Amino acid sequence: MIPLVEVVMQRLTQTLLRRKLKLKGVHITGRLTIIGAPIVDVFPKSTVTLHDSVSLVSRSWWTALGVSRPIIIRTLASGAEISIGSGSGLSGTTLCSAVGITIGSRVLAGADVLITDTDFHPIDQFPRVNLPIPVGDPSDAIVIEDDVFLGARSIILKGVRIGAGTVVGAGSVVSRDLPPNVVAAGNPAHVIRMLRERTMR
Repeated sequence: MIPLVEVVMQRLTQTLLRRKLKLKGVHITGRLTIIGAPIVDVFPKSTVTLHDSVSLVSRSWWTALGVSRPIIIRTLASGAEISIGSGSGLSGTTLCSAVGITIGSRVLAGADVLITDTDFHPIDQFPRVNLPIPVGDPSDAIVIEDDVFLGARSIILKGVRIGAGTVVGAGSVVSRDLPPNVVAAGNPAHVIRMLRERTMR
């Protein structure tokens, strides 16, 4: 059960946190639920868009599993784009983009999911210390289609497309495309089974 003081704090800080996101350059298209303060950095000439009814949870009281860190949303280069679709919910999720991360509608990201479209350091150069982030390629962009469920602490790597309705098992590492309507898990993640026919409520 969520303590009353947590509920009161959340209600008092909603407007302030929304205002802070806008000041950082985040485009908010509708309602937004923010639980706890996210860490957000928008690189010059890059974009972060949160569509209607997105939920960002950075406090452990508000999820059954809890989170080990706040939401982190960062664009790392000019032209990078992060878009989170309507009705999507993220808990302790990290999004780092040097190219583009597109999350569809009604996507659920379990506790501490990591999504990044860059390696952060050169792979073939030595020494790697103090070198700039590698220049991204359009093929590095990540697309997560509608109604995907990303299990806790899963990792989504560059160049991946996850098809609509797919479930990614907890702790999985997704390094290649996944088709729609499957359950996938493992390192690297692979298809375990097809999902039963989807029904809309």
